[in-house]
Amino acid sequence: MQAIRVLGSRGQVFRASLPETRRERMHGWRDRTAIGRDAALLLPRARSIHTLGMRVPISAALLDRDLVVRAVRAVPPGRLVLPRPGIRHVLECSEGVDLRPGDRLRIVESG
Repeated sequence: MQAIRVLGSRGQVFRASLPETRRERMHGWRDRTAIGRDAALLLPRARSIHTLGMRVPISAALLDRDLVVRAVRAVPPGRLVLPRPGIRHVLECSEGVDLRPGDRLRIVESG
């Protein structure tokens, strides 16, 4: 996975992973037993996600094509978030993340 930083419009900074292969994308955070407060997984071109096989709850920020947060959903293990109109990307974060609808995100390469 590629390491990136995702910056929020209210000063949030996430150490994010960007899957580079289909296998990485499908596996996601499945084996994690904990997720750091600033950790994230960016899934480009994803309109829905699931937490099947996951052990910890997450928050899913549903993003439009401009990386503007349209909704944030708490997702317990074993659940499915269905596609919604206008959603183009999903940012999976730790439960209770400080993101709100209207926040604009920006991707910065880690370096």
